[in-house]
Amino acid sequence: MKLPLYWVDAFTSRVFAGNPAAVVPLERWLDDALLQRIAFENGLSETAFFVSTGADRFHLRWMTPGAEVDLCGHATLAAAFTLFTQLGCAGERITFESRSGPLHVRRLPDGKIELDFPSRPATPMTPPTALLQGLGATPAHYAQAQANLAVFRTAAEVRALRPDFAALATLEQYGTIATAPGEDCDFVSRFFAPRVGVPEDPVTGSAHCVLTPYWAARLGKTKLHARQISARGGELWCELAGDRVKLAGQAVLYLRGEIMI
Repeated sequence: MKLPLYWVDAFTSRVFAGNPAAVVPLERWLDDALLQRIAFENGLSETAFFVSTGADRFHLRWMTPGAEVDLCGHATLAAAFTLFTQLGCAGERITFESRSGPLHVRRLPDGKIELDFPSRPATPMTPPTALLQGLGATPAHYAQAQANLAVFRTAAEVRALRPDFAALATLEQYGTIATAPGEDCDFVSRFFAPRVGVPEDPVTGSAHCVLTPYWAARLGKTKLHARQISARGGELWCELAGDRVKLAGQAVLYLRGEIMI
């Protein structure tokens, strides 16, 4: 069996930056164990699989090398980019059915692709000991949603983090966000998810479902410009729209090939 494979760098306008995702279009769903093995073999933080369910509608799933996840921004952007630029999807809008409900995607006039995702506000709490040990630093503020949110005073503090991934992997939440005010943007972040096989994710759309409501409230505005300051780096334009978060970014194709199984 041969399956098409597209390797897309998401939330960037150039190759070797942003977050690489594998995109595997399917005619029908294959066995879950096989999908997980493909994701493991790809070795990227996420592989997106989708099956058409009608005109401009697709069932979309995301897998890390170690587990299936409920929401992934950069692989959704990569899947939409693949449909728009490689697979002849001529419309301006796509709807993905997912474990997080319907996700609406549209192509913007400036070439960016905008994702409509659920907002995930975090609740302030006392940081657990494992988080402090894992980050090796004490944040100025801590809150919790589906991911841990550790807010620092400066971008330099976030850049300087050298996490203990074994400690972070013991936390209940699937990942940990470190964030601070930006220097040439509204805010910066890094994201660590060793529990699901991703020690540090280069650019994380789903984390911005937590970050956007936090920074919108703190900065008093609903439209925000964000940078993820991993080694590869990435850029997002975020908007809080009620109980939804709109995330816009660019993407570029790095590789096109076939999986032989």
